[in-house]
Amino acid sequence: MIQYLSKAHDVTVVSIVRSEVEALEGAGIEAYCNKYIMIKFNNTISWFRVILNLLTLKPSSFGYFYSRTMKKVIMNEANNNAYDLIFVHCSSVAPYVEHVKSIPKILDFGDMDSKKWLDYSKYKPFPVSLGYKLEGVKLEAEEKRLARSFTYSSCTTKAELETLKSYNVTKNTFWFPNGVDFEFFHPSNNGYIKNSICFIGRMDYYPNQECMIDFCKNIFPKVKEKVANAKLTIVGANPSISILALSEFPGVEVTGSVDDVRSYIHSSAVNVAPLNIARGTQNKILESMSMGVPVIASRLAAKGIDAVPNVHLIVADTPDEYVGAILNLFNNPAERERLSISGRARMLSHHDWGHSMEQLDVLIENCISVYTTQKHK
Repeated sequence: MIQYLSKAHDVTVVSIVRSEVEALEGAGIEAYCNKYIMIKFNNTISWFRVILNLLTLKPSSFGYFYSRTMKKVIMNEANNNAYDLIFVHCSSVAPYVEHVKSIPKILDFGDMDSKKWLDYSKYKPFPVSLGYKLEGVKLEAEEKRLARSFTYSSCTTKAELETLKSYNVTKNTFWFPNGVDFEFFHPSNNGYIKNSICFIGRMDYYPNQECMIDFCKNIFPKVKEKVANAKLTIVGANPSISILALSEFPGVEVTGSVDDVRSYIHSSAVNVAPLNIARGTQNKILESMSMGVPVIASRLAAKGIDAVPNVHLIVADTPDEYVGAILNLFNNPAERERLSISGRARMLSHHDWGHSMEQLDVLIENCISVYTTQKHK
């Protein structure tokens, strides 16, 4: 998005940085910015604010992402520069500019985070579950309030937009899908390893952790009973102790961070996305389908993809459905090839970044038009 906007606009990015490693990872953005400002957070102070917010109506996650330095920098930019638009990504940082009235503003929720926290509460033990539920309730109240203080609000899927509209925020809402770089995530001619499964995702992210622990305990052993040489590779940065322990299961490999995930996806017979907690669009699915690797996903994970179940990807809900779908792709090369071709084609037609950015242009035009009309009333 930043790269696209920089072609016709002067873009200033203000970004949170939590470590020197993150600062280096984000450095490539600077080439597309008129100004790129990184604000280093103090983790100790952030967690202190999290605890303080437990005693208030403010979400603890808002406390984590708050910085007086960042607030000062953002307000200085807004007050002393002639910006045509403020674009905020995710509700956690929306409070920084909620009181700015002199510039049209878009709040891109992406996912409705409150629903994710409420989903977490169903999988956490008591009394920890109460904390997650409380955070979800607080976040929902803030999402409703913030949506009304911005000129326009947007999401990444139709389902998330319906959630937003259920808050009685029916005007000035929009959605535009995530895209995939289908030239970078392209099919390979090198073939794949038979009877191999991969999962891609950050392994310090709870929904990824929960689904892989569940998959390794309740699904993969049943696959191994039928196919003795079946292999599962879990690829993703910062695996927790519980995820590292999954390598003790026969046939399971946990890689940790890798330089390039594409080789792991290319070599797999199938990519799985069996998430039990999922909001918005799973980029891991877009990337695999773009690379011509069939995907078996939970109904929740597939919901954020503009694709037809069992035509472009396989949807499963129960352990037996997952096992059956995996074995079918292991044993039926023609079906795997069909899904490879149809999945890639769907990404080209429905998740091309070019089309998505055209929708972003429409969103920006709508926002500025509404702001101008309101200003002259």
